[in-house]
Amino acid sequence: MKRLFQRWLLAGVVIWLPIVTTIFAVRFLLDLLDHTVAWMPTAWQPESWLGFQLPGLGLVFSLVVVLATGALAANWLGLRLLGFGESLVGRLPLVRSIYKSMKRVAETVFSEKGNAFREVLLLEYPRPGLWVIGFRTGEAPDEVDLHTGRSMATVYIPTTPNPTSGFVVMAAEDELIRLKMPVEDALQLIISMGAVRPEVTAQTVAAIDAARPER
Repeated sequence: MKRLFQRWLLAGVVIWLPIVTTIFAVRFLLDLLDHTVAWMPTAWQPESWLGFQLPGLGLVFSLVVVLATGALAANWLGLRLLGFGESLVGRLPLVRSIYKSMKRVAETVFSEKGNAFREVLLLEYPRPGLWVIGFRTGEAPDEVDLHTGRSMATVYIPTTPNPTSGFVVMAAEDELIRLKMPVEDALQLIISMGAVRPEVTAQTVAAIDAARPER
């Protein structure tokens, strides 16, 4: 009876844990986006003329603002306005540093031509015999290559279970092992603390066998 109880309990936890976690994550995101409605004038806010708060409206509002901003920035007038706004921000000592840094990060990560966070790497760290999963973010500064005498890459090493907190290391290109693992599978492996193993496809096995040196 005790074993049966434990098995039922574990089965229930396996079913409900992802459901509850997903609900809390979605609710947190919706609550966060709902606060964007507060940017609107009080008379324009839906709560003022509806008499009650409408959940999820912040998500719609944020989506409309992002789409409208993207459409505006895609034409000549929008580019001129954007350039004017950036020139104003560039005159503020602390603000301009934060803005320029975040702009470069956004352009690098979300650019269709960029390769940041699109390649999963295996790196021997922090000592020989221990391996970590990382994501390639780009090339190291030229000064680093000059000092080390090697071609270096910047690698983001996420922590578990929160992959948004981590650190950046610089490693030689010839010391990095490029995995065929999709980024989504690597994130699942990290978030689950290694409990969720990515599925290995036949194409991945063939690629690994082809990369192995002949004996």
